[in-house]
Amino acid sequence: MAVTDRLPQQPQQVDAVVLGMGPGGEEVAGRLADAGWDVVGVDERLLGGECPYWGCIPSKIMVRSADLVAEGHRIPGMAGTAMVRPDWRPVARRVRGATDDWNDKVAVDRFVSRGGRFLRGQGRLTAPDEVTVETADGTEAVLRPRRAVVVAVGSEPAVPPVPGLAATPYWTNREVIEAADLPESLLVLGGGAVGLELGQAMQRIGTAVTVVEAAPRLLGQEEPEADELLRWILTGDGLEVYTGNAPASVSYDGGRFALECVRGDRLTAERLLVAAGRRVDLARFGAGVLEVDDTADALPVDARMRVRTPLAGGPGVWAVGDVTGHGAFTHLAIYQADVAVRAILGEGGPQAEYHAVPRVTFTDPEIGAVGLTEAQARQRGLQVRIGRTDLSRSVRGYIHGPGGEGFVKLVADAGSGVLVGGTVAAPCGGEVLGALTVAVRARVPIAELSRTIWAYPTFHRALGEALRELA
Repeated sequence: MAVTDRLPQQPQQVDAVVLGMGPGGEEVAGRLADAGWDVVGVDERLLGGECPYWGCIPSKIMVRSADLVAEGHRIPGMAGTAMVRPDWRPVARRVRGATDDWNDKVAVDRFVSRGGRFLRGQGRLTAPDEVTVETADGTEAVLRPRRAVVVAVGSEPAVPPVPGLAATPYWTNREVIEAADLPESLLVLGGGAVGLELGQAMQRIGTAVTVVEAAPRLLGQEEPEADELLRWILTGDGLEVYTGNAPASVSYDGGRFALECVRGDRLTAERLLVAAGRRVDLARFGAGVLEVDDTADALPVDARMRVRTPLAGGPGVWAVGDVTGHGAFTHLAIYQADVAVRAILGEGGPQAEYHAVPRVTFTDPEIGAVGLTEAQARQRGLQVRIGRTDLSRSVRGYIHGPGGEGFVKLVADAGSGVLVGGTVAAPCGGEVLGALTVAVRARVPIAELSRTIWAYPTFHRALGEALRELA
C-alpha cells in the first residue's frame, strides 16, 4: 500500500495519519516517516497541495513572464528601441512543465522513498482515533492511528454568495493556472494578492482586465500606501479598478459574463475570476468528532499545534497550515509543521510565534510586509512611531528608472524601542523584506538597526533612510 486508489477493506493500525498532503502535511508525514513511523498520508488531490500545482510556483511563472514584457516596454528612452509582442503559449508550456502537467508521481515517489504510504481519497475523521478514506468510486478504508493524527487539509477558494454566480462557469485560480489560452477580457472579483497578481500578469500579456473589490481599497490588510501605489501602477498598465463597489449579481449568456454592481456599474467580460480569499470547511473532514465547532473558520490549536492532547491509549491530534487560521502561506505551514513534528516526537524546542510572519504580494512592484501595520499597532494601544522613505526619490529608484517606484514604511513601538512591523514596496520588495523580518522576529533595538551599514546603492539602503526617522 505504498500508493493506491484500491483501498483495503479491513481497519488498519498505523502510527500516524496525516490528512492533507500540501506543503505542511507533506513535511510532517515525511519527517515522521524518516523517524521510522508507519505513516499514511491522505489527500484527494495531488500530493504537494495547492502551492506547486495551482498556487505559488505556477503563478510566479506567469508573474515573471509578465514582468519581462513590462521590462521590454521600458527599453525605449532608457536603452534603445524594442518591439514587444506578448505570447501566452510559452508561458502555458512552462507552467505545464513545472507542474508535470498536473501529475504528482514525482512527489509521491519522493514520499514513498522515505518510508511513507499514500492513499488518494477523501479522508474524514470518524472518531478521534479513526480516519475513513473514500475514493472516487466509493471504496472505503478505515485507518486507526495509534500515536498521532495531523490535520493539514488546507483551504479552498472562497466563493461569495453573489446572486447568480454559482450557476456560471466562473474561474478560480486553478482554472486560470491551467488555461492554455488567454481570454480577451477578464473580470476579477477580489482585490487581494491572488486577484492582483494574476490580473496584472494577464493584462500585461494581452487580456483586458477589470478588478472589482467590495472593500474601500486594494490589499485591505496591508498599509493604505500599498493601495495608493498599486492603484496608480495597475491603472497605468491599463487595468480598470473598482473599489468600494460590491457585486450585486452575476449572469452568463454562454459567451460573456455580466456583473451588476451595487453602485449601478454594469461590467462584462469573456471570463470571470473569483479571487475572494480562501475558506476552510471543518465539517467536510469531520472536525466535529474532536468536540470543536465545525462551522468555525479554523481549528483551535495551542502553541505546539495541538488540537487534542493524547489520551490514554489514544492518539493526539495536531493541525498545521491554513486550517489553523494563522495565515494561508506555504512558509507558515512548513514552520508550523516543524513545531508539530517536534511536539509529536517529544523533542521540545521553541513554540509557535506569529509576531513576525512575512507576506509578499508578487505584483510589480512587489509588496512585502511583516508584523503589524500602523493601524494594527494603534489598535493594540502601542506608542506608534513611523519611518518612511519614497523609493522614487532614492538613488536606487533613479538608477532603476521606470518601474523603480515604491516605498518603505516602518512601524515602531516607542515604548519598547523595537520595530513591530514594516512594508517594502519595490521591484524586489520580497527580497528586501528579509532584513525586516529578522529585525522584527529578533526584536532588534532600533538604535542597533540605525547603526547598521546598508550597501550603496541598493534598495536595502532605503531601510536605513526610513530608520533615520525613528532614531
